[in-house]
Formats: sequence, C-alpha cells, structure tokens
Amino acid sequence: MNVLIAEDDEATRSVLAAQLRKLEYAVLEAADGAEAWDIFQRESPAVVITDWMMPEINGPELCRRIRAMNRREYTYLMILTAVDKQRGYVEGMKAGADDFVTKPADFLELTVRLRVARRILALQREMQHLEGLLPICPKCKKIRVSDSVWEPVESYISDRSEAHFSHGICPECYTAIVQPQLAALRRRNQTQGA
Repeated sequence: MNVLIAEDDEATRSVLAAQLRKLEYAVLEAADGAEAWDIFQRESPAVVITDWMMPEINGPELCRRIRAMNRREYTYLMILTAVDKQRGYVEGMKAGADDFVTKPADFLELTVRLRVARRILALQREMQHLEGLLPICPKCKKIRVSDSVWEPVESYISDRSEAHFSHGICPECYTAIVQPQLAALRRRNQTQGA
C-alpha cells in the first residue's frame, strides 16, 4: 500500500517515513502541500498523511482538493496535528479527513490507525466490486435498475454507454432452438397441405 507523507519538517518526515517503511509500506514523501498535491495526482496513493500547517497548501486544503477529485478509488486521509483538537477535528472533517494523529506521531498509535485505514480501504474496494454486479434475470435477461424496475439489457447498456446492438443468433442457439422450431414449422405446413 502506498502512503504519501506531506510534512514540511524534515526530521518529522524522516522519522515517520522510517516508521512506515518498517511496517512495509511504500512511502512517498513531500516537503510541502504543493509537492504533495503534485505527487498525489501522479501516484494516487491509497493513504495520505499530511501535516496541518505547511507552506503553499496546508493539510485541510490538500484534503479538500483530494476529495474534490471524486476519484473512484477511495483515499484515506490522516492529518497530523498539534492544533487544538476540538477546532481541528471539526475543520479537518469538513475538509474530508478520515483520521487525526497528534504530533509527534506515536509508532504504536500510527500502526493501529493504518490497520484501520487498510480495513476501510478493503471494504471500499469490496463495495465497489458489489456495485459493479448487475442483477440479471436468467430467463428474460432484464437487468434490475431499482427495487421494482427491470430493464432490457440492450436498453440498459445503450442508455449508459456508446454501445449499439444488432441481433444475430449464435451457432449453439441456432442448433438447439431455431432448427427444431423450423423443423416443427415444416412438419406443420406439410400436414396442413396434405
């Protein structure tokens, strides 16, 4: 799992990066918010740990920018803060942060919080997978679009993509369905003509 650390204090950033590497995370480092924003857009890390106060772009603003992207893949955002917790939590949550770690970051606390982040990201991936499943009737091939509405597969796909349909019959269906129907029709016509 890639983790981006955005921290302008070099000593704090180095210690945090070393702790994360001990936990076997792939670590990306940024010395300020602007660099973190550039790295985030290029690398799309799963977790961002950002200092609250940084030059260029501060932690809450970095969180707002990441959330404004509306990416399909969820990014777990942690803010490192020495700011008053009450004020910081409210402002950080409004900016889109998922969690807060008080500076200096305790190794054990950070380990636990990253486990939570990993769990939440795994649940998010599972939810996206489940959202990708389409309930389809095995008989008529209609797709359920809401609790009581079923739509033909062709119109469902046409309405949501650039795809257009033309119809044909596959060889298996021709042999199993069409040929017996044609043979029955011929027999019926022969008996009616006799």
